[in-house]
Amino acid sequence: MIFKSSRMTGLLHKPKTEQKQQEEKQQVVQKSSKPTAELPRPNKISELVGKYLVSEMKMDPDLVPILLSVTAKRAGTEKTFDVRIFDEPEALVKRVTINNYRSLDDHPELILYEGWFDNATKHVELKARREVPRTKIYTLDEILKQIEDLTEPGSSVFFFQAAGPNLGGPLGRGAFIVELNPDYPAHGKKYNGYSVNVFGTELAGKGTKSWDSNKAKDIAKWIKNNHHKRAF
Repeated sequence: MIFKSSRMTGLLHKPKTEQKQQEEKQQVVQKSSKPTAELPRPNKISELVGKYLVSEMKMDPDLVPILLSVTAKRAGTEKTFDVRIFDEPEALVKRVTINNYRSLDDHPELILYEGWFDNATKHVELKARREVPRTKIYTLDEILKQIEDLTEPGSSVFFFQAAGPNLGGPLGRGAFIVELNPDYPAHGKKYNGYSVNVFGTELAGKGTKSWDSNKAKDIAKWIKNNHHKRAF
């Protein structure tokens, strides 16, 4: 029994030279597999880039704190960065997660502006990849008139929203569609209401029915409560 135990001990313990080699190899692997510096996550547009967007690209200054940017430092530089600007609600409409600058490589349709800037020289160069959506903010009376002007069964009108459950569009929260019920008065109420996502200025389908009503004034008031200057 003593002899067997001794033999097993010899098998379980490797020579010191072999152990050292194993440790050195492990250290090399750990060193080589150390992750590289990660790209920054999406953030607010820098003051330098924001000023350029307003002065040179004629962007509405109220949009600067709302849109997001992703950056990547240029190799061999300390103060020069590539930058892409996007609208987060649009990414959510497309079900795209933007983690960093490279996340937009496969989704160029989400890029509003792209270029670079240098924090040392304060130089900025940007190109518009597509037009930033804009919209008119209607008064209550203008909304009501458009609803009451619906005469053909099944005809509709829509209004962009700055509040509500949907996403995208010039006001950030999709749109609301008012439809003249094609089955009225046989079935249902005069107007059907649908909420819908928006990409750019394009509605993403017919949307989800929210309610119906016979009263155009009530509908107009409800829409106006969510149809105002974009806040986020």
